[in-house]
Amino acid sequence: MIIPFYHVLILASLLFGMGLACVVAWRTNVIMMLIGIEIMLNSVMLTFVEGSARWGIADGQLFALMLIALTSAEVSLALAMVVYLHRRKQSVNTDDYGSMNG
Repeated sequence: MIIPFYHVLILASLLFGMGLACVVAWRTNVIMMLIGIEIMLNSVMLTFVEGSARWGIADGQLFALMLIALTSAEVSLALAMVVYLHRRKQSVNTDDYGSMNG
């Protein structure tokens, strides 16, 4: 069964909106911001794959593979950053990290 192109675009836009809402609503929590960014990147990846399938070229799938590599690197660096900041300030609240000193 072929899924219509606009159904995938609607799903991707809903996912992107949910990720954006997550970033905006939980600006004070670093972990929730990272989850929102991950959801937005996954919606872009879905759009690339659907466009690739629609037009019969592999460029969208290649970009999706690059996005997978980018998100895995982002997750590992972000997790290391969150662990470091939590050990330093005992919190993941972004308001605690407003100054450059101690």
